[in-house]
Amino acid sequence: MRKLDKAIVTCAVTGAIHVPTMSPHLPITPDEIVEEAVGAAEAGASIVHLHVRDPENGEPTSDLELFRDVAERVKDRCDAVVQPTTGGAPTMTVEERTAVVPELEPEMASCNMGSINFGLYPILDAFEEFKYEWETEYLEGTRDLIFPNSFESLETILPMFESHGTKPELECYDVGHLYNAKHFVDRGILETPIHIQFVMGIHGGISADHDHLLHLVDTAEKLFGDEFSFSVIGAGRMQMALGTTAVSMGGHARVGLEDSLYIRKGELAESNAQQVEKMVDLTKEVTGREIASPDEVRSFLDLKGQENVAF
Repeated sequence: MRKLDKAIVTCAVTGAIHVPTMSPHLPITPDEIVEEAVGAAEAGASIVHLHVRDPENGEPTSDLELFRDVAERVKDRCDAVVQPTTGGAPTMTVEERTAVVPELEPEMASCNMGSINFGLYPILDAFEEFKYEWETEYLEGTRDLIFPNSFESLETILPMFESHGTKPELECYDVGHLYNAKHFVDRGILETPIHIQFVMGIHGGISADHDHLLHLVDTAEKLFGDEFSFSVIGAGRMQMALGTTAVSMGGHARVGLEDSLYIRKGELAESNAQQVEKMVDLTKEVTGREIASPDEVRSFLDLKGQENVAF
């Protein structure tokens, strides 16, 4: 793999998995999302991964005005790489999810490399009542849901990223998604070096186990040699454990309230910054690696810089 002496910490601020009932600390409004993103950057996150929500009820949305408002304000207040999602929510169409790239022309955005079952319905068993009506229907609807990222859609999405100068972070939810990426590299549609985000622990994708992470990295080594770098999401309780393993292996880590609502067993995280601070401390103490600055990340990933985005 490609090595960077320092570790990259990404923070995913709000996401589309958790619903407001699950935590009072989940940012909902644009103001809350901006404050959480800036706080995460100040705590050491060099990349902030952004979703937006309906400010009235917290429902995930692809509203481009909300994306622009949040992205502009985060950019104005910190130098972190602003990384919008093109994953949106699993219930959105591909067109809805990806419209943010031509709209904002960000330095970097997530890009999902394959279709999976995406089951959020087990959350229903953990709560007797929900704060908003949409939450129950949203969660129940994932029982019969495929999160679509077909070869045909990727044939459109990947060239769109390139035409707007946006670096795709390849979200791989299972081993087969690495082979999907190799397919597009071989066809000349996806340029190397690539940056992979292993998404582990989603109900429908690969589980968040250390041995699975080792297998994912080993497979990527076989497919891409020294033409890839990687980061890891450990959804739920494995967030810090897998993040620490990843940085110990020379990779990078993502934390944030999109991926886990907790700071430790049984204790809700009060902010995204709290999780970033913990990951930064673990990285330094366990591995001895320092944390990469946003500009060091830009250089390593060959990003175009804040001055060349459209927000």
